Amino acid sequence: MILTILVLVVGFYMAWNIGANDVSNAMGTSVGSGALTLRKAVLIAAVLEFSGAFFMGGNVSETMERGLINPALFVGNPQILVLGMCGALLGTSIWLQIASYFGWPVSTTHAIVGSILGFGLLIGGVDALLWDEVGSIALSWVISPLFSALIAYLIFSFLQKKVLYAMNPSEAAKKLMPFLVFIVFSTFTISFLSGGFAHFSMGFAGIMATALLVGLVTGSLTFVLLKKLYIPTSYQRTPSELLPQSVVSLDKAVIHLQRVHISSNNAVQDKVSRILDDVKALALTARQETHFSKKTSEYHIVEKLFGYLQILSACFVAFAHGSNDVANAIGPVAAVLDVLKYGTVSAHTAIPAWLLALGGLGIVIGLATWGWRVMETIGKKITELTPTRGFCAEFGAATTILIASKMGLPISTTHCLVGAVLGIGMARGIKALNLNMLRDILLSWIITIPASALTSILLFHLLKYIFI
Repeated sequence: MILTILVLVVGFYMAWNIGANDVSNAMGTSVGSGALTLRKAVLIAAVLEFSGAFFMGGNVSETMERGLINPALFVGNPQILVLGMCGALLGTSIWLQIASYFGWPVSTTHAIVGSILGFGLLIGGVDALLWDEVGSIALSWVISPLFSALIAYLIFSFLQKKVLYAMNPSEAAKKLMPFLVFIVFSTFTISFLSGGFAHFSMGFAGIMATALLVGLVTGSLTFVLLKKLYIPTSYQRTPSELLPQSVVSLDKAVIHLQRVHISSNNAVQDKVSRILDDVKALALTARQETHFSKKTSEYHIVEKLFGYLQILSACFVAFAHGSNDVANAIGPVAAVLDVLKYGTVSAHTAIPAWLLALGGLGIVIGLATWGWRVMETIGKKITELTPTRGFCAEFGAATTILIASKMGLPISTTHCLVGAVLGIGMARGIKALNLNMLRDILLSWIITIPASALTSILLFHLLKYIFI
C-alpha cells in the first residue's frame, strides 16, 4: 500500500513537471507571436492536453512501460523493478523542476528514457536493455526534428511565395485561408479517429471520409466568413507604403540571386556575389528607413488572419503533445502498479483509463502553475515570431508528434518544435535565429540524459535502503 501511494504521488509529480516544462512547446509560440494571451493559452492547453493524454496516450505509454528494459530479468525479484521505476520517475521529476525554475526547455522524453536506461544498466548491464527498441527511439530523436523542419520549411516557403511576396498579400491570404483550414482540420480528424477512437472500427475508408467531410465543412465555413470580410482587391497604398512594397521585391531578388550564386561557376559566382551584397544592403536600408513590419498595414491584416489559424494549430500541438508525453509519467507507473497488484512481472498489460486521466490532470496543473517560465523562453528568446511563422512551426511539429504517437515512439516535443523553428529560419535566413539560445538548448539536451540517469540511480539506492 505504501509503495502504491508512493508511485501514484511520484507519477503525478512527474506529470506536473511535464506540464511545467514541456507544454511550453505547445503554447509558447502562440503566446510569443501575440496570437494568444497567457491566460487563454493555459485554458486551451488544459482542455486539449488532457484530451490527447486520455484518448491517445495509451500507445506510447505501453512503449515506456515495457519497451526499454527486458522484464524477464526481474521475474525473480519484481520489487527491484518497482523501486527502479520509482527512482526513475522521482529523479526525472527533480531534474525537470530544476530546469523549469531556470526556464530551460529540456526534453522530458530524454529525461525519463535516460533514467530508465540508467537503472537498467545498473541492475542487469547491457543485457537488461531491449536494444532494438532503444535504437528506434534514439533514431526517432534524430529523424523527428529533421522531419518537423522539412514540413515547416515547405509550408513557410509556400506562404512566402503565395502570400507574403504577393502583390496583394491580404487578398492572397484571404483566398488561401479556407484551403489551409481544410488541411488542418482534416489532418487533426484523421489523427483523432485513428488513435483514440479506433475501437469504433470505422476502418481506413470511414476515417478518411469523415476527415474529408470535417475539412470541407470547416473550410467552407471559413470561405463564407471571409467573404463578409472587406479586403479590397486593388489595395490602394499610401506613399509611406510604396517603399515597403519595394522591400518585398528586394527580398525576392535576394532569394533569386542566392539560387543563381549556388548554381553558377566560379567566374559568374564572383559577379553575382557582388550584386547580391549590394541588393542585401539596399534591402536592409529600405527596411530600416520604412520600419517595414510596422508601416505595412497589409501585413497586419495577413498576420491577423493567420493569428486565428495559429490558434487552431496550437490546439493541434497541445492535443498531440498530450497524446505523446503523458507516457513519460504513466508508463513507469503502470509497470509498477501491475507488479504490485499481481506480484510478478508480465510482458504486457493494459493502461487503465483512470491512470491516463491522472497523468493528463497532472500535466494541466503543472502548466497552470509553472508553465509560464519555460513558455517565455520558447515564445520570445529563440526567434522573432509572427502568426504566420508560428503556424508553420506548430503544424510541422504537431504532424510529426502525431505520426510518432501512432507508431508508439516516445519522441521529444522539444526536438520537434525546435526543428520546425529551424526549418522556418532556413527559409528566412539563418540570421533570423538566436543561435546562442539554440546552442544553450542543445547543451541542455545533452546534459539531460546523464543528469537524469545519475539522479535516478542515486534515488534507487536510497529507496532500496528504505524498503529492502
